[in-house]
Amino acid sequence: MPTAKMTSKGQITIPIKVRKALGLMPGVRIDFYEVEDGEYVLRPKTGSIMEMRGCVPKPDHPISIEEMNLTVLRHAARLDAESRSDYGIRTEIKAKNQAG
Repeated sequence: MPTAKMTSKGQITIPIKVRKALGLMPGVRIDFYEVEDGEYVLRPKTGSIMEMRGCVPKPDHPISIEEMNLTVLRHAARLDAESRSDYGIRTEIKAKNQAG
C-alpha cells in the first residue's frame, strides 16, 4: 500500500503509483469527500461545464441584452466609485446626511 508523509506545512507528495492510477497531472485540483466520520476519499476535480447546469437559479422573466448591459454598467460604476481614494469619506458623509 502506498504511503506519504505530511510536511510541517501540511503538504504531501502523492506516490507515483496513486498519481498514475488517478491520472493526476501537475496543476490538477483534487476534491476530498468525507464518506464516514474521519474517513475521506480523494478524486481529481474533472468534468465538463455541463455539470454546472442548475447552479445559477433561473430568472423570473427573460432578461434582455439591454438589462444585462445596464446591470454590468451599474456594477462597474459602483466598483469604480469604491476604488476612488475618497470613497470612504463620501460614504460617511452620505450616511450622516441620510441619518440626520
